[in-house]
Amino acid sequence: MNLLNSDDYWQFACDLYSKGDMQTRLLAYQNQQGKNVNLCLLLYYLDSLNLAVSQAQLNKLEQSISEFEQQVLKPLRATRAYLKANQTEIADYPAIRKELLSAELKLEKQQQQLLITTINSFALTPCSTPNNTRLYL
Repeated sequence: MNLLNSDDYWQFACDLYSKGDMQTRLLAYQNQQGKNVNLCLLLYYLDSLNLAVSQAQLNKLEQSISEFEQQVLKPLRATRAYLKANQTEIADYPAIRKELLSAELKLEKQQQQLLITTINSFALTPCSTPNNTRLYL
């Protein structure tokens, strides 16, 4: 079993997300294809570690975060979008937006922890040329 560290993954994800057009690309996967950004980031992380997941493992990773995504993150994103669209009518919108973004970031980190907990239950396959992201996307 390959035990991955959630703090290392978080740092990798933050670094990758901030590079070039990665944020735009990941959000396009999310908004146009319904893909999960944290799962994409985890798969990039596994690629960087030369570890491969199977389709069955990928399916389990998706299942492990599905309820959290539907019940917590999607409603929060919808709330932010609603407030943004109606910001002229929202008193103190900038402060509310900042607090919602902070909460969303904490919840994204929690979702990453769910992924790490799940992946640490797998026997991952070392691979010199893993293609986890292509498997998902």
